[in-house]
Amino acid sequence: MTTAVLTALIAAGLIAAMFIPGIGIPLIVVQVGFLALHGSRRYGWRAITVFIVAGLVISNLLENLSIQTGFPFGHYHYTGDGKIFQVPWYIGPAYLAIGYLAWIVATSLLADVHRNSPWLTTIGTPIVGASAMTAWDLAMDPSSATINQWWIWENGGGFFGVPLVNFLGWTFTVYLYMQAFALYLRSRGPAPSAARTRTVSDLQAVILYAATTLSFFAAYFKSDRTTVTDATGHTWQTSDIYETSILLAVYGMLFLALLASLRIAQRHSERSGTSTVVAASQTQVP
Repeated sequence: MTTAVLTALIAAGLIAAMFIPGIGIPLIVVQVGFLALHGSRRYGWRAITVFIVAGLVISNLLENLSIQTGFPFGHYHYTGDGKIFQVPWYIGPAYLAIGYLAWIVATSLLADVHRNSPWLTTIGTPIVGASAMTAWDLAMDPSSATINQWWIWENGGGFFGVPLVNFLGWTFTVYLYMQAFALYLRSRGPAPSAARTRTVSDLQAVILYAATTLSFFAAYFKSDRTTVTDATGHTWQTSDIYETSILLAVYGMLFLALLASLRIAQRHSERSGTSTVVAASQTQVP
């Protein structure tokens, strides 16, 4: 299956999820399939395995650590069953699925990491990627925790029941596994000459990153104006939570996707212009 076909299937699934409840978790598994296929073609199987293993291990370790100690996310616990230690099994795949899309957004905005990349790129790209990933959590966490109560913030927080430290923890956790991936790429990743014209490939991931916001729009338009109470007894308006999610999705994730798309188009235009100049100069050689 090509990445283009998989992109179309996932995009259709994200649209279907707006109307059909319960398909979100299976869709995450399919998105991990996109990561494996897209990433293996881009970086090779060994490199993308490093991304997968680092993402699963680091996210699960720090999530369990935070549940026990409050570091780095704050004090919370998950509801429901199917856990790896104290964390639901699907949390790790979610880190991978959205994290990889955020990584491609970061490489489009800054630069991809390859063998012997400069340190500015090796460190900067994971920082941008972690921020793009946290933009998703900003729009997602209040509705998932305070309204749906898939996890409970035991001490509440100023952002509709979610504490500031949660978002700092997200950025820290995602940065760690993206930095591990970047260090591997700098040491053993594809050589710069192998890197590409990946215009279509990059756009596929950026489109899926943007399409992830569809669930926020669906929740907003289907929501009723009710109230919810967090673990500390603070009452919040659900309509305010959903509206804020939309604002963050538009001026966070969708804005980043727009910037990434413009950078991809700009680089494609520059390469096309360079190719035209080279071809013209060659035709003039006697």
